[in-house]
Amino acid sequence: MIRRPTLLHRKLRDADLRLGERLLAAVGASAVAAVPTALLLVLIEAHWGPLHRLDAGAAQRLHAVVRDHPAVLSVLRALSNGVWDPLTMRLLVAAAVGWLLWRRAWRLAVWAAATTTASGLIGWAVKAAVARARPSLPDPVAHAPGFSFPSGHAMTAATCCTVLLLVSSPALRPGWRRAARAAAGLSVLGVGFTRVALGVHWVSDVLGGWLLGVALVAATAWAFEGWRRDTGRPVPPPLSEGLEPELAAGGPARPEG
Repeated sequence: MIRRPTLLHRKLRDADLRLGERLLAAVGASAVAAVPTALLLVLIEAHWGPLHRLDAGAAQRLHAVVRDHPAVLSVLRALSNGVWDPLTMRLLVAAAVGWLLWRRAWRLAVWAAATTTASGLIGWAVKAAVARARPSLPDPVAHAPGFSFPSGHAMTAATCCTVLLLVSSPALRPGWRRAARAAAGLSVLGVGFTRVALGVHWVSDVLGGWLLGVALVAATAWAFEGWRRDTGRPVPPPLSEGLEPELAAGGPARPEG
């Protein structure tokens, strides 16, 4: 006996197709429509005086402090190349994706994985297109391969920390949720500081990475919220309740497949 798909399953299937289309469109849109990042890049290319002075001044002052304090240098290297390394950030998201799969939140798992993967690809593409040289400082304390804009560390931190917050917020108690937000904010800011202090990025590189990362998550989150509307699910305020608040009650409120 052939089992015909129910109206609910057809509705979910159609919504899934639209979710995939929205995710692809969101990734493309975030790559070309990150207006603040584009404006920042224009100012960089135009050698705008205030931004140039900020870049040069921060690089020189922080480099001098770090060079003269070996203990500080060791801590910054450990943070930048270990705790806040892009690989570490992506592994945390991978763990979150595994947890979502265990909770049967298939589509949210796809969203988290797709957003994080797109972040790496977009960052690489923008670096290759802009081809900005890294700071060249006397007696450098650190080296990094490739081009400078945007900061891959900063973009990865902004993307991964925001993804982790949007995924985990429903399952956290209010106190833990506040602690997670504080840890995410500290990590994003700390990554930017370490990259400039180690002399491998300009301040504007870090700003560009942050802006691109946030723009990407905002775009793909919009795509996920569209899927919820298509399936008749409420769309909560993502910053306070996450993208799938049903996780707080032990799982999606309706069958996911």
